[in-house]
Amino acid sequence: MSDERNPQPMTEDETAEFAEQVFDVARKGDAEMLGRLLEKGLSVNLRNHKGDTLLMLASYHGHLEAVRTLLAHGADPEIRNDNGQSPIAGAAFKGDLPVVELLVEQGADIEGAGADGRTALMMAAMFNRMAMVDYLLRKGADPKRGDAKGITALGAAQAMGATETAARLQALIG
Repeated sequence: MSDERNPQPMTEDETAEFAEQVFDVARKGDAEMLGRLLEKGLSVNLRNHKGDTLLMLASYHGHLEAVRTLLAHGADPEIRNDNGQSPIAGAAFKGDLPVVELLVEQGADIEGAGADGRTALMMAAMFNRMAMVDYLLRKGADPKRGDAKGITALGAAQAMGATETAARLQALIG
């Protein structure tokens, strides 16, 4: 980027600093600023040094309006970070049902799993997030699916002592 009065391109350090500021905007959930940056040509699927997209950061930190803005500008809800985590998994881990719902409504794969094979349902189950578990099941999440080690949502709930979720899943599975 350059200033109209001084058309010098940004140095590599200045570019890196600007990029970090952009990722902070997503972490803080400033939907208005994200919208302005995207309208000026910022790549909606920009990734940081950990592979996190703006959408991943906004989702993980529970910023519904920022997530809405990013999705409206074409953010891909299926881009995984370097750890294989998706925005829906990040939101499920943090327990943010409205963000999970918006991501699903906008095309996030309900069964999307990272390298460890954990789905949003497994994340919700292990932390006893009943409303999220119920929502994901209504939307078609497979309660019998196992992660990379073969552990299902029920097994994850049992291992974490999430008794309500475990009872619900046990009744569902039979």
